[in-house]
Amino acid sequence: MSLDVDIIKMRADADYRLSKVRGECMISVRIPGGIMPAYLLSTAQEIAEKYGNGIIHLTTRQKLAMPGIRYQDIPKVNKALKPFIKDITQDICGVEVEDLEAGYQSIGGRNIVACQGSQICQKANTDTTGLAQRLEHHVYPNKYHLKIVTAGCPNDCAKANMSDFGILGIAKINFTPERCIGCGACVSACSHHAVNCLSIENGKAVKEESKCIGCGECVLACPTLAWQRDPKQLYMVKLGGRTSKKTPRVGKVFLNWVTEDVLHQVLENLFEFEKEMLKGVPKYLHMGHLIDKGGYMRFKERVLRDVELNPEAMVAERMYWLKTNTLPICTLSK
Repeated sequence: MSLDVDIIKMRADADYRLSKVRGECMISVRIPGGIMPAYLLSTAQEIAEKYGNGIIHLTTRQKLAMPGIRYQDIPKVNKALKPFIKDITQDICGVEVEDLEAGYQSIGGRNIVACQGSQICQKANTDTTGLAQRLEHHVYPNKYHLKIVTAGCPNDCAKANMSDFGILGIAKINFTPERCIGCGACVSACSHHAVNCLSIENGKAVKEESKCIGCGECVLACPTLAWQRDPKQLYMVKLGGRTSKKTPRVGKVFLNWVTEDVLHQVLENLFEFEKEMLKGVPKYLHMGHLIDKGGYMRFKERVLRDVELNPEAMVAERMYWLKTNTLPICTLSK
């Protein structure tokens, strides 16, 4: 049986990927934030066993991928995806879906990756999975490329530093001197796990504010609760990170101490910048490439246009990447 299939359109418009096996493809199921109701695993199992080759691949972007799907079965698989699209995309993430049985309508700028966040991890400052779900409507079903990673603290287990738009949860740390007993536990933790911004002076902990990155290690270490996280949820944004065969690089700080409201405004403008740079034609390019092309000052002006920054917010004046940031040359010998 011969089929006329537009592979490029199938990937861009429905999130199916070409397989090495002729006539077969793989569907990628979006799981924003990496958390899903457990009962949907039975739906994934049914799709994998009935239409695929019985295998489910957990991708690096926290998606469920089912390979071995024949091209002629794509319409059936789209209908079978309804529980995922309804219960996650529509009900949890709040994205309006016109036809629940039409499958995914776009690759959607990739799945938003998140660490476990403050719902589970004691180190996390913010609810990363909830944030990822609230950001989903920006990237899906948007056809412009953007990889977003959310990490609950600067420890960055999710590798936000290596993404187009990396979000790290940070916190302003309140200090109550009367509770401090000068034990040095916070100083040791900050020195070992963080940025070494604490010291003991006159029997009390003292912080060098300019060095603090809001990680919260001192909060975990303090036996008397002298250090406590401020409940206001704040974020650091790293920009332009990417993995690559040719020019891998770590993201740079773009925004610091910003609120979630700022993130939403910036993302709206960021896609407008991308649209302008690509002249309205979606194309697979990392955000760092577009910033290199247009220049950071142009990027900053467009992305922060009409954005209402919170009082604590800080913005990078300039952003530089080393031109020599390429793969090292080495000689191998036995």
